[in-house]
Amino acid sequence: MDFELPELDRKATKTKVEAHLEKYRLFKYLTFEEREASITASAEERFHGPTNQTSDQTSSIAVHNVDEQEKRKYFCLRTERAVKHLPPMERFLIEARYMSEDSEYISDLTVYCHRFQPSITHPTYNKIRWKAFYRLALNLNIAVTKQSE
Repeated sequence: MDFELPELDRKATKTKVEAHLEKYRLFKYLTFEEREASITASAEERFHGPTNQTSDQTSSIAVHNVDEQEKRKYFCLRTERAVKHLPPMERFLIEARYMSEDSEYISDLTVYCHRFQPSITHPTYNKIRWKAFYRLALNLNIAVTKQSE
């Protein structure tokens, strides 16, 4: 039995993982605005559609509010679980650089010079980050494999 790990397209995979982690930050740190039913009468004329369809504005809004919150919660939980399974240095890098509330204002330089104790070099940082991205991409099922020519 022979098992090979796939060769990933570095640039595309990095882009997808960073986009996933940005979406995580948005879901984690921004509040969810619930939709509310409109109770004000409208002055615009409304034409009737097919009479065999019913519409319940309140229930569709309630379903959306519950489903959207649950979807966001599951997305964050799944991402946190994937990061939790990384080795310690990779986990620290991802959490410090991509998962904190102020991570959009933190540069790579800040992470590898000031957050790592002792500090590490830029090439070492890139190696650790790529290994973390590789594992996260496979675990979250967002990896972009290289196409064979």
